[in-house]
Amino acid sequence: MCPVYPIEDDSSEVLPMLRELFSRRPETRCLEAWELQHVLYTLNYTDGLADEAVISEAVEVALTDWKPDEGTA
Repeated sequence: MCPVYPIEDDSSEVLPMLRELFSRRPETRCLEAWELQHVLYTLNYTDGLADEAVISEAVEVALTDWKPDEGTA
């Protein structure tokens, strides 16, 4: 079972949650932010739905862990 992170709308915990989720379940890397809201909640990473905009921003950062060339200009 995954840990429950205390989540706020502007929480800095979203990025570590996504990194852990992406490493445990690589198939989730291609999901949209609105889909990840439900995945994080369903897998008990959060007590409620995280803000979609925060998730979207964290996804961009988290994906650079697996695609570092896309993060450079």
